[in-house]
Parts: sequence; C-alpha cells; structure tokens
Amino acid sequence: MSVLALLVIEDESQVRRFLRSSLDATVYKLIEAATGEAGLAAAASQHPDIILLDLGLPDIDGIEVTRRLREWTETPIIILSARGQDPDKIAALDAGADDYLTKPFSLPELLARIRVAERHAQQFGDKKDAIFTLGDLRIDRASRIVTVGGEEVRLTPIEYKLLATLARKAGRVLTYQQLLKDVWGPRYATQKQYLHVYVGHLRNKLERDPAKPRFLVTEPGVGYRLRLE
Repeated sequence: MSVLALLVIEDESQVRRFLRSSLDATVYKLIEAATGEAGLAAAASQHPDIILLDLGLPDIDGIEVTRRLREWTETPIIILSARGQDPDKIAALDAGADDYLTKPFSLPELLARIRVAERHAQQFGDKKDAIFTLGDLRIDRASRIVTVGGEEVRLTPIEYKLLATLARKAGRVLTYQQLLKDVWGPRYATQKQYLHVYVGHLRNKLERDPAKPRFLVTEPGVGYRLRLE
C-alpha cells in the first residue's frame, strides 16, 4: 500500500502534534507548515496528495491560501477550522475547498473525510505543476513570481490574476465574457474596456514587441489566448 502525503497547514502546534501522533506513519506521510506562505511553498515543492488547511493562519487567511492553490492545482483541500458559521464554510467552499471540518473534530471523522478526498483525487487524475513556462516566460504560481528572460516582472494583482487565468487554460481561446467574470466578477461581464486596458499592460510588461505579441494573442471579436506554440 502506498503512503499518502498529507500537507498540514496549521499554526497551532498542538493540532499538528495530535495529527503526528494519531495518524499511522505507515499509511500517511505528514508535511507540516505553520504559515500560509510556507504551506504554499510546500504544496509546490512536495506535491502532497491531500492538503489539510486551517483558516486562521498568522500571515494569510486560509481562504486566500485556498484561492491561490486553486490557481494551479486540483489537489483536494480539507479545511480544519474553529470557524463553524455557515458564511465561513460557504466562503471556503466557494474559494475551492473540497470539504470542511469544524474543530474540535474526531480522528475517525477526519480519516473518513481523507478517504473521500483520496477517492476524488484518484478520479480526477494528475495534479498540475506550480511552475508554468512558455519560452522565456516563467510563472511560479505558488509564489506568484513572473519572470521573462530570468528578470522578474512586477505585476499588479489584477494583471497577475489575468495572466494566471490565461495560463491555466493556455492554448485555448477564452472569451471576453469568461475572462471578465473570472478576473473581475460577474458584474463586469460586459466591461470589455477593462480587459483591453489590462491586456495592454501585460503586453507592455511581457512582450518584446507589444505590437507583435508572442504570448498574448487577440482572437478578433472573441477573446484572448495565451499561445503555446
């Protein structure tokens, strides 16, 4: 039987200690992180099978960690949190979490949730890599660092979100409406001028010749595509 790698992103040492002592080491390999940034880095480098994530982290809220993970990986995320109110659960699930367990929880229930997550992971297949490369363009989706030719490119949050959305479906045409909904939200689905302006910003920062883009291609009347060839 193969060992299942669990990444535990949890700042409470007693919770990590409980999991470490309770989970069978012949079945589960624990990878521990006490902050959101450390957890994101571990997810990118260690390729866990399942992520157990606390919401109340000292540096980044767990909901934001979930959003950032979902930019590049479909690894199952189980929230372990003392926040038991419905709005917290809904926000975490909307951000991309697969399951939500309120503290304090029992070990048998946690193990049952892990088994369900494992079945889902097997059903949906391979995880994505945190690093996306296209020619001399490199996107580190865990740290949100973008480089061109080895030089870091400073992007605003919206510019990064737009680029990451295109990279997630690289090679496919994304319509104006799709991109506006994914990056700005449903209320902006008709605001094409936002999209045109920000694509222009990205081209100025990423392309050698913004007038003849290598990466960010316009599909006239339809949308944009991050060209793979």
